[in-house]
Amino acid sequence: MTTEATLPSTSASPTARQVWTRARGIALALVLLLVGAIAIAVIRSDARHGELDPRSADPNGSRAVAELLADRGVDTRVVTTLDEAAAATGPDTTLLVAVPDLLSRSQQSRLHNAFADSDGRTVLVAPGSASVERLAPGVTADPATSLDSTLSPDCDLPAARRAGTADTGGVRYTTTHLDADKCYTSERLATLLRLPAPTGDGDTVVLGAPDILLNDRLDKQGNASLALQLLGSRPHLVWYLPSLSDTSATGTDDERSFFDLLPSGWLWGTLQLFIAAALAALWRARRLGPLVPEKLPVAIRASETAEGRARLYRKADARDRAANALRSTTRTRLAPLTGVPVTQAHTPEVLLPALSAHLHGDVQDLRTLLFGPPPSDDAALIALADQLDALEREVRRP
Repeated sequence: MTTEATLPSTSASPTARQVWTRARGIALALVLLLVGAIAIAVIRSDARHGELDPRSADPNGSRAVAELLADRGVDTRVVTTLDEAAAATGPDTTLLVAVPDLLSRSQQSRLHNAFADSDGRTVLVAPGSASVERLAPGVTADPATSLDSTLSPDCDLPAARRAGTADTGGVRYTTTHLDADKCYTSERLATLLRLPAPTGDGDTVVLGAPDILLNDRLDKQGNASLALQLLGSRPHLVWYLPSLSDTSATGTDDERSFFDLLPSGWLWGTLQLFIAAALAALWRARRLGPLVPEKLPVAIRASETAEGRARLYRKADARDRAANALRSTTRTRLAPLTGVPVTQAHTPEVLLPALSAHLHGDVQDLRTLLFGPPPSDDAALIALADQLDALEREVRRP
């Protein structure tokens, strides 16, 4: 009895351990990125909690200035809706708008109409280019911010001269109002503007940065003096913290698309990415030149090549191609043994009669075996390979 030795496979699919060994570096990098993103989000959310809120004692809150104003007889009231802010305007009231850029276009127009003729003071904290033009007509925000945060007054406004240097550096403004007080200039552009009302005693103060109102900056430079003078000129202070939940922001005239909410820089960056992708596609799609034969750096065993091709055939369920390859190779080897030229080995009318005469077998059975249809499943393909081997051994038998 003969036994066949089981040879080790020349190629094998990677095991789960090998896949983990190769992918653990990438997985660890992704985990670190995720943890870092979560940590940054938590830190930033904590840092911005209660920002510019007169009830907050956080570093970015404004409770300290509210307490100092209370000691001087100025009561502070926090409002979060536009209706409350508009109703609170009056000659004995200072209205502070903490984040004007959160207001919609219609809200900004309504708020300006409310305080324009109120004879009170309105303080706008760091409004951007879009909001300042509606809340303070005639004022334009410069795209470039101030390089220095601490600036000198450089104006005749009594409050600024008494306060001295202060941390007002931020957004810079220009105005067409000839009677405006332009203070704390940076490169000839003001970071604090005071615009007197056309009639009455009211005015609007545009402040380029919120630093003078923050708890951790109030004791620096002349910040406290400037903040108390700007906010304490009237007995009542209404501190307006715009809220996204304000029902007045749901007007149909302020509906904006997703692209309107994206900063212009993101749109330009996306356009550049599309252009770069198109150029890369054109570069990769260029016509290739003729093939250049190269010598293999290593010798590959025929068994490895055969097994690799067999795996590809099996993965693609290409039993027809595998059967054609087996039959074609067998016919090429049988033709010289039966006296048929190799050039005619794949012609049934020439190969089959010579083979039948050599074996004294049925021509129809040989036709089905050597030129028949492709097998229907893997078992039939294996049976075909065995039959072709048996046929070749029989022809070679003396």
